[in-house]
Amino acid sequence: MESGKGFLKKQRKFWIPRLIKNGYEKLLQLDYDLLVSDWADKERILTSDTSAESGRWKTSRTPYLREIMNCLSPSHPCRKVVFMKGAQIGGTEAGLNWLGFIIHCAPGPTLVVNPSIETSKRNSKMRLAPMVENTPALAERITSPRAKDSGNTIFQKDFPGGSLIMTGANAPSGLRSVPIRYLFLDEIDEYPKDAGTEGDPVDLAIQRTATFANRKIFMISTPTIKDLSRIEQAFLEGDQRYYEVPCPYCDHYQVLRWANIMFDSKNCTEAVHKCEKCGELWHDWQKEQILSRGRWVARRPENTDVVSFHLSSLYSPHGWLSWTDIAKEFLLAKDEPTRLQVWTNTKLAESWEDMAGDAIDPTNLVARAEYFGDELPAGVCILTCGVDVQDNRLEIEIVGWGRGEESWSIDYQIIYGDPSTPELWAEMDRVLARRYKHAINLPDLHITATCIDSGGHYADQVVSYCHPRRIYGVFAIKGDGGFGKPIWPTSASKNAKTKKPVYMIGVNDAKDVLMRRLHGDTSAGQWHFPRGRDIEWFEQLTNEIVRKKFSKGRLVREWQPRKAGVRTEALDCRVYAYAALRALVRNYKLNLDEIAAKNAALSPNVAHRQPAQNQNAPAAQQVRRVRRVRSRGIEF
Repeated sequence: MESGKGFLKKQRKFWIPRLIKNGYEKLLQLDYDLLVSDWADKERILTSDTSAESGRWKTSRTPYLREIMNCLSPSHPCRKVVFMKGAQIGGTEAGLNWLGFIIHCAPGPTLVVNPSIETSKRNSKMRLAPMVENTPALAERITSPRAKDSGNTIFQKDFPGGSLIMTGANAPSGLRSVPIRYLFLDEIDEYPKDAGTEGDPVDLAIQRTATFANRKIFMISTPTIKDLSRIEQAFLEGDQRYYEVPCPYCDHYQVLRWANIMFDSKNCTEAVHKCEKCGELWHDWQKEQILSRGRWVARRPENTDVVSFHLSSLYSPHGWLSWTDIAKEFLLAKDEPTRLQVWTNTKLAESWEDMAGDAIDPTNLVARAEYFGDELPAGVCILTCGVDVQDNRLEIEIVGWGRGEESWSIDYQIIYGDPSTPELWAEMDRVLARRYKHAINLPDLHITATCIDSGGHYADQVVSYCHPRRIYGVFAIKGDGGFGKPIWPTSASKNAKTKKPVYMIGVNDAKDVLMRRLHGDTSAGQWHFPRGRDIEWFEQLTNEIVRKKFSKGRLVREWQPRKAGVRTEALDCRVYAYAALRALVRNYKLNLDEIAAKNAALSPNVAHRQPAQNQNAPAAQQVRRVRRVRSRGIEF
């Protein structure tokens, strides 16, 4: 049997003349023990078009990236590198350095997967192409895209010994077939749950590396929801490394934690870090000193096949994102669960403990009901309407929206009738034509946008009703299941029969936003309810909860009724009214805060005042009932 040395000798004898003959002799001059960080310091050039700090790349500016990049080097034994990170710490640049190293020093088939085809196209044009053009070592290996048959396109870059393919996690055809040695999975928590009907896109992509014993996989992302975050799960499967830095005063090594960031919440002019041992305060300008002496420490060093790193934005170098910037963002986000989640994910690199799907006691909401009076509450800036279509009725909620998407349930009506007849839709016209008197000196408000559900048995009637009224902001919508879907889409789909527009709305994401706000009673986005509203309405509003289950090997979450047969029309109407608001924000650049500020200027003593709680208001004044109306919050 031939020895390993003998085999390698024959391989060199076979390949070296062919490489020279085909012009690849430069590959023979490369140092295959070179580390990715060393290559970046020697070869990578940053330009002002893509970086705030142009010039030659310096790993010393972000010393915590050195070990991450070196683990991606061929000489390191690990097969998978996981990076759970915050924003503005240079994580994507580390991945680009690795791609440049592959092209120059260790060529092979390479796949880069972004959340979508669109993000792949954008990253190729705005990140990869400038790196290739401005780094001479790469420019000489990848021909100009202007050359005929150059092998240099937006989604593919050919180079001697390999090629780099860019695709989206939403494109299953790009995640199969061709064997891959190097795999770069970018922002994996933004990937869809499934790549079409073929399963999890991360698993599909990883399967393509199975034939390479020397494969390298780089997974990078900010986390999202706890227990559902792909990057958090991958991080926990690795050796769990955290970056410890020394105190400038007592030299005690510690991880930077948000609990140790000190600032004045009423007048945040500077945020500092308090040493967990000696109590001395560090300033942001001292980051260069402490980061350069930092070290990665693994919590589970026995996991040698997967190395995983966690790094929050608290480590962002001085001059990038300061502790003061992060503290100010926290103060703006702390009262709004949706914004606080984004801050937690992107600044602390921590997953969000989801509370949106927890059960809510409807009787607690009844206790929060307010007396609105005869006019729109002073904080209302705009009105939207959500309509749920049932076989024998329309259920309608009219919602007032104010600063920070604070909301008031202005009216809830039930119109009984056959949705296939024009009489019922004529009654809907009368609802939409009403105008509402405002508490401050403003013209009467009308309903600006309306969303009507077309997902039931009367899709054709709904679409036919909405289409001629679309110029008045009346939209036919249909719920789009799954998570990570936009609450309002960039464009409409078309009804299969009528060929008229139907907007697919992300109902689950809308419920996440709304129900997080419903949990609180003092935060931005607060819900207000009128006195006299039926308890059944509050029950319908709270009859869905989030259930978690395994689907195709992954833990997924779904909004479901808390028990079979309960009604949820009130929640559906609120979701549709919120989708109408998001349509105005997305399509017409509506800014509620600007409108609220203008209203406040018109009547500064009234605009921010809530209606008085009239404890002695007669029941007839609090809510007027007619046969088809569940309850009213105001009088007309």
